[in-house]
Amino acid sequence: EVNERGQISVNNHLQTNVSNIYAIGDVVKGAMLAHKAEEEGVVVAEYLAGEKPHIDYNLIPGIVYTWPEVAAVGKTEDELKESKIDYKSGKFSMRALGRSRASGDIDGFVKVLADKNTDEILGVHMVGARVADLIMEAAVAMEYRASAEDLARICHGHPTYSEAVKEAAKAAWDGKPLNA
Repeated sequence: EVNERGQISVNNHLQTNVSNIYAIGDVVKGAMLAHKAEEEGVVVAEYLAGEKPHIDYNLIPGIVYTWPEVAAVGKTEDELKESKIDYKSGKFSMRALGRSRASGDIDGFVKVLADKNTDEILGVHMVGARVADLIMEAAVAMEYRASAEDLARICHGHPTYSEAVKEAAKAAWDGKPLNA
């Protein structure tokens, strides 16, 4: 069976309406990302092996391989507003990083969205050099339900691009980055 968009319909185990056929990747609902398809393949293999697989589509990063790169994981501000979730936002410009200035890659930012009451990180959005790699720091933090404070208090190497993640998390947590 297919849905109105022509995508193959699957259940929570990625099983089609034909019991011995499973579908993953670009032919099913969701983002058309190779890393999403890979995770779905693991889910199917684990399910067939009798294990209890897990996939959290909210934590699959979206990445655009342009220059500067664009990456995001979790909720957007629009999604949080639509869900009526109170949130706070911290943003840090790549221009303020020593590493960005040294490499000449000063365009971009990192934005951290956190729950206003619990400080749990709900979404992270980035534009800049190496953000296709940096987004995984946010995905790991979110998998373990880290707060913006947790991420802000982790020592980050200097000078690195990852300092922008720390700085944006600090801005979300207490309203101001360490360096601006």
